[in-house]
Amino acid sequence: MKVISFLAIALSLLLLSCNSKPSMQKYFVDHQEKPGFMVVDISPSILNVNKTKLTSEQSNALASFHKMNVLAYKFDPKNKAEFDVERKKVNEILKDTVNYQQLMKFGSGKNGASISYIGDDEHIDEFILYGAKSDNGFAVVRILGKDMNPADAMTMLSVLKSSNIDMKQLEPLKALMK
Repeated sequence: MKVISFLAIALSLLLLSCNSKPSMQKYFVDHQEKPGFMVVDISPSILNVNKTKLTSEQSNALASFHKMNVLAYKFDPKNKAEFDVERKKVNEILKDTVNYQQLMKFGSGKNGASISYIGDDEHIDEFILYGAKSDNGFAVVRILGKDMNPADAMTMLSVLKSSNIDMKQLEPLKALMK
């Protein structure tokens, strides 16, 4: 009887933990090896910031930032149908208002950009930047961190201005855009 109870509980937990709902993380994993896609992971070390010159606000914002994942898909006229399907998949994932809260949206139709996040207003775990241009391609940037907030994003912009970005980490993206 104990074995049956244990198996029933284990099966229930397994079924509950399996979420077939699409997510941006799953999309990245599923597409990182596909032709036409490029995935790059970028660590905070790319910024090459002199931490002694940062304000406490800038230091806190930098500490909340863990890494960025970039997924880019370059448009190829030969694969326009595939491009449209993939762009639609990303748009559908970001329309999930239960998991993704939209901060801003720019442009319309097939050209535009958006900024969304996962979490609540004061404890954001992930920002998602998405941009698409119908004749160029699209890119999704996942900015992962812990307890970030919208003010941290603005503070990070000031950190970026004073950084000396390590372009070596961006080489794979440059190759894709050629």
